[in-house]
Amino acid sequence: MNEHVAGRSTESGAASPLALVTRPEPRVAVVTMSKPASRNALSLAMIGELRSSFRALAADDGISAIVLAAEGPAFCAGHDLKELNARRADGGAGRAFFKETMDACAALMLEIVRCPKPVIAAVHATATAAGCQLVATCDLAVAAETANFCTPGVNIGLFCSTPMVALTRNVPRKRAMEMLLLGDMIGAADAAEYGLVNRVVPAVEVMAEALTLARRIAAKSPVTVAIGKEAFYAQIEQPLADAYSYAANVMVENMLRRDAEEGIGAFLEKRKPEWKGC
Repeated sequence: MNEHVAGRSTESGAASPLALVTRPEPRVAVVTMSKPASRNALSLAMIGELRSSFRALAADDGISAIVLAAEGPAFCAGHDLKELNARRADGGAGRAFFKETMDACAALMLEIVRCPKPVIAAVHATATAAGCQLVATCDLAVAAETANFCTPGVNIGLFCSTPMVALTRNVPRKRAMEMLLLGDMIGAADAAEYGLVNRVVPAVEVMAEALTLARRIAAKSPVTVAIGKEAFYAQIEQPLADAYSYAANVMVENMLRRDAEEGIGAFLEKRKPEWKGC
């Protein structure tokens, strides 16, 4: 297994990896949040390392699918509230740091959405607030039967406004409002019913299931998957007629790609396609 530390933080004055990138099998990468002591909270340093990891993998032609995982007792506890609260002593009561952190977190979510490689969350434990947002932002999600999810900001006087963006694009409105207004934990089965996660499996099978999905995606034409992912997020925000017009143009351009010619030819000739990624 090849390993690469995406970056090193200087939190608490000590260098330590926060995001570890591994390549467990051909064309598949795993990005692991690695600060279990803070429940993988999204400190500014953690956000920076995750962004760096996803940017590097987006540009890596040897990778076709990415799994986002975590170490420790939680998947991700959301924003690092201790870090944020400590900056209230800054000028402007911390406004500049709060803005920097929220903007960086939003940029991370956009990195995942805009990454041409599908990103699969492997959620082994609790994901709260911006951690729940991270799960909702990923293209697919596998959760442990024991995993829990919530957007509890309303309980501490800080509404989960940015998590709301991803949440409302993945679950029905009434379900999203219930999660946002009550701040209650929901279990993995409810998360699957809501549409927040795709599959629920025993905790020991989470990574294996996520890797199975990644492996199946990695076997497809990478250029076709990239075209499809970009088009999915573009059309879903458009009015119906505009979406059809946009998607029709995408299909025309896709038809002109070498992999579409190869794939259709292979289907008609009843043979396995040989993808070239173009």
